[in-house]
Amino acid sequence: MRSELEREYVEYVTVRLPRLHRLAYLLCSDAHQADDIVQAALTSLYLNWKSASGADNLDAYVHRIVVRRYLDERRRRWSRVLLGDAVPEQVVSGDHGIEERDALMTALRALPKGQRAVLVLRFLGDMSIEDTAEVLGCSVGNVKSQSSRGLATLREVLGRIEFAEGKPWTSAN
Repeated sequence: MRSELEREYVEYVTVRLPRLHRLAYLLCSDAHQADDIVQAALTSLYLNWKSASGADNLDAYVHRIVVRRYLDERRRRWSRVLLGDAVPEQVVSGDHGIEERDALMTALRALPKGQRAVLVLRFLGDMSIEDTAEVLGCSVGNVKSQSSRGLATLREVLGRIEFAEGKPWTSAN
């Protein structure tokens, strides 16, 4: 890659890396896997930077790469392997922020991958309906229906989760 193109790539990635990692983490719920997804996405972007940098909406283009890498990872058999014989016990703490975040991540994991991708991009990634549709390569109507179904499932799952005090999740939590 020529030095000017490489400088543009480095500037772009430097500014957006935290947001891309956050997006990947919210999709997969695992910091190490999120690192792998972002690394693979940025490697692909680097290899295609000359043509990618001319895209109308470069952020949507890169978000699409991240989401596709996540979906590709989910399709691989080894991604379902649990390397321990039991899931570790969860520590109960007095910090409700951690408990609520854990409840949200648990609820997100219960969603089908399409609904999870839509909700993460729309509400946690602050993307518009149109940008989300562009990133996922689907129609605006599909994004709306997936959002509606995903939010309904989230409400249902979160309604079943009780916190240490025995209180169920509410929007006030």
